[in-house]
Amino acid sequence: MSALYGGGRRARGEAGRGRERWSVVRVRFGVLGPVAAWAVDADGGGAGGVGGGAIALKGPRHRAVLARLIAARGRVVPVDMLVEDLWPDPPGNAVGAVRTFVAALRRALEPERPPRAPARLLVTQGPGYALRAEPDAVDAWCFEAAAAAARELPPRAAAARLAEALGWWRGPAYAEFTDLPWARTERSRLAELRLHAVELHARARLSLGLAAEAAADLDGHVAEHPWREDAWRLLALALYRAGRQADALAVLRRARTMLVEQLGVDPGPALRRLEADILTQAAHLEAPAPGGHGAGWDTGEPEGGRHAPGGGSTGAPGARDAEAVPGAPGRSGGGGRGGGASEGCRAGTAGVPDGRGGGGPGPSRAGDDAGTDDGVRGADGVTDAGEAGARRVWAEAAAAYDRTVAASARARLESTVGLLRGLAVTGGGGLQAARRHRVAAVVAAEELGDPELTARVIGAYDVPAIWTCVDDPEQAARVVAAAERALATLPPGEHAAARARLLATVAVESRGTRSARGPQAARQAERLARGLDDPALLAFALNGVFMQTFERTGLAAARDRVGAELVGLSARHGLVTYEVLGHLVRMQARGALADFPGADAHAAAADGLAERHELPLVAVFTSWYAALRLAETAAPAPAVPDARAPASAPVAPGAAGTAGTMAAAEAAYRAAAERLDGAGMPGMERGLLPLALLCLRLRHGLPPVADGAAVDWGPYEPWVRPLVLLAGGHRAEAAKALRAAPEPPRDLMLEAAWCLVARAAVALGDRKTMARARDRLTPAAAELAGAGTGLLTLGPVADHLAALTAALDAPRGA
Repeated sequence: MSALYGGGRRARGEAGRGRERWSVVRVRFGVLGPVAAWAVDADGGGAGGVGGGAIALKGPRHRAVLARLIAARGRVVPVDMLVEDLWPDPPGNAVGAVRTFVAALRRALEPERPPRAPARLLVTQGPGYALRAEPDAVDAWCFEAAAAAARELPPRAAAARLAEALGWWRGPAYAEFTDLPWARTERSRLAELRLHAVELHARARLSLGLAAEAAADLDGHVAEHPWREDAWRLLALALYRAGRQADALAVLRRARTMLVEQLGVDPGPALRRLEADILTQAAHLEAPAPGGHGAGWDTGEPEGGRHAPGGGSTGAPGARDAEAVPGAPGRSGGGGRGGGASEGCRAGTAGVPDGRGGGGPGPSRAGDDAGTDDGVRGADGVTDAGEAGARRVWAEAAAAYDRTVAASARARLESTVGLLRGLAVTGGGGLQAARRHRVAAVVAAEELGDPELTARVIGAYDVPAIWTCVDDPEQAARVVAAAERALATLPPGEHAAARARLLATVAVESRGTRSARGPQAARQAERLARGLDDPALLAFALNGVFMQTFERTGLAAARDRVGAELVGLSARHGLVTYEVLGHLVRMQARGALADFPGADAHAAAADGLAERHELPLVAVFTSWYAALRLAETAAPAPAVPDARAPASAPVAPGAAGTAGTMAAAEAAYRAAAERLDGAGMPGMERGLLPLALLCLRLRHGLPPVADGAAVDWGPYEPWVRPLVLLAGGHRAEAAKALRAAPEPPRDLMLEAAWCLVARAAVALGDRKTMARARDRLTPAAAELAGAGTGLLTLGPVADHLAALTAALDAPRGA
């Protein structure tokens, strides 16, 4: 990858009309990763370093100019176009700045060019500039040439050529310029070409009998790019040929699960055929002998359907794995030998979830029940024709989608997110799988370099959220970071709806943190959404507002107003999941305001909608609410479905001190906790039941835990620990734990956590903490502590404030 240009050292002593001649130096350019350039001597030795000295390219604008000219492939880029490509809002001196950047690049690339001598590499031509690099001067051009040439080579030569070419990648192509429109198409094209090269390299290894080596590379490849069916096929074949038949079948099952659950389509014919061949141990699957001559390509297809090296097939037309390598150039020229210009590195897609389908219900396979008219016979012997019809419609629609919708990454990604929304509300493995594949979809969208697509993929996952503690903080942080990157790349003043969805995503995924960005994003999303005639968008924005209404205690009434608007808006426009969310928000808020009849009505409404629309996660929250209501009022909630916690005999409010009532409330809590098992909400599971039982015991004047009980308090441990230590007689340790307790998170547990702190502070006589707790709790004086969670309660906040005031007003040492 070397380009000749005039520059470098001067060769003195020759005439030439009295002018000095400057020596020939070579420059290599790299865009398969961060944009870079290296200088080497004409004989290949390093100019400024062994194997090639890195050329300092100044600042990011200088590198952007160079990258833009490389992407133009020798064509002239007008100065006006460079200005537009470098600045979304060009400054007044933009043209002069571009000329300054070009001059600096010329000095860096041709450091010993004599004054006034014309540039030979970065030239001025007509209205702009062009880079006159040779065909083998740029690693991307050489990679394209190598990939195209490898398809015509025998397997052994192709494997060597591709291994070298793949080693030139140092990261994603044009890595610094993911947000610039001119780089999107080129980055996407090169990324796709690399993926095909990886798979072609695997085919070459399989043809050489190197199945184990091919499997090792392909395993990571399918994890990073789970939508590539031919990669799954090659991996399964490699495993089979490596003597791992069970693993090969497991890989094919993973591929089927991923395709069905994420895309709603069956595996293609090549995958299905391979699975059948493995089960029958078909003879054509046998591996070539390792170390053979490798004169011919063989990837395990039967005669008449054998795959060509480039990914095409000589078998039946229409097979989905019969795609030619995209972007294979006829214009790049050159052979592409570039060792030393680029360090080996995989493409920048690390961290993508592995694509193994999660649990939970997924769409039925196209082969299941399709084409039958008999229906499905249930346990009672009745044929359920409706269920069979639904399955058939789903299978046929999925097959039609697969046939007619172009298999482009953009169309498939947007469709995938739509499926993930439905998967998320099924709970259990479906919810967990939806989260995992959501991040994969976002990463894949970012790799394509299209900020508008990325914004749509991120913002389309508008799954209603009620719990204010995220289930996976690391994953949430990745989504927020991707949303912020997309926001930064959208043109200012444009794409208001996409911007509102991204801001709502930031607000929802930043819940429970103390960052100012979450509330700010919520306000911005709401303001944008109210200016657009899009009820679903406004509902999503209001979800973000709800999640950020915890900057202090005592905001139950504000959240109730958000819930009321959600209920009304969603009921008018048929937004069922958001209508359920609104009822759950109001159930929590009315409970916090001690309005149990109102909370009961919203719990019942949520349950009714959930039953009609098959939303199983709703019962998790309403069952916990039923236990809370029983614990606080000593009476079962009216109109509670059988799915809720077991009822007990009604007793009058105020009789909560009876052993029977406490036992009933404890049983209700334990029954509600069972619903969390497998619900797919780890942010709720750990420590919640022990905390609810602690609150129940404290309300009945009992120690926080039973004698000798070992308890996992989960994330609530810092605010529970002082009380537990006090109950065990460890006063000094309790005081130390109280001083170490952090400020409670800004979430639904805010009032409850401060009441636990207050109780410990009063018992320990910690006046500083008592004063702080009273200050924090005063805005919530009219609420029930913790009841805003819809899960548990420590009774009226006013009682805790009275205890704090009495302790603070008492003489010191009393």
